[in-house]
Amino acid sequence: MAAHSQFEELARQLSAIGAVKREMGRMLPQDCPPASAGVLTLLDRHGEMRMSQLAELLAIDMSVTSRHVAHVAERGWIERKPDPADKRSRLLRLTPSGTALLEELAERYTAALARYLDDWSDADVGHLVELLARLRTSFGDCRTRAHHDSLTRTPAG
Repeated sequence: MAAHSQFEELARQLSAIGAVKREMGRMLPQDCPPASAGVLTLLDRHGEMRMSQLAELLAIDMSVTSRHVAHVAERGWIERKPDPADKRSRLLRLTPSGTALLEELAERYTAALARYLDDWSDADVGHLVELLARLRTSFGDCRTRAHHDSLTRTPAG
């Protein structure tokens, strides 16, 4: 197991990743904030879904999810259609315009990473990808764990 000081430094480095995420967010089109890109990415990865499932995947409240969905729907990047299993619900699905935007964003992100990491070797980039994937795996599904932890926590005192 790593030393305590290594975990402290890892915590500092992970906090600093926020700056990298903000810089990457600046590459998004003006009308596509990071939250909108997140909605589109999840719909691309998981396919059509109800808003409740999207809220769960985003780990945010339904009211916030609803605002994000309204934003991307107004721009024609997703469509909301009646759920055949429950006419009161809507299924969210990417439109061709949303797919095209995601492709543009992927190109922008890939170009930016290539530019910022141009002095990294292929092996270094591969190692970073491997370690980040391993870190995510170690954390598992944080939403499920946080919910479970809040149910099993005992009050202090």
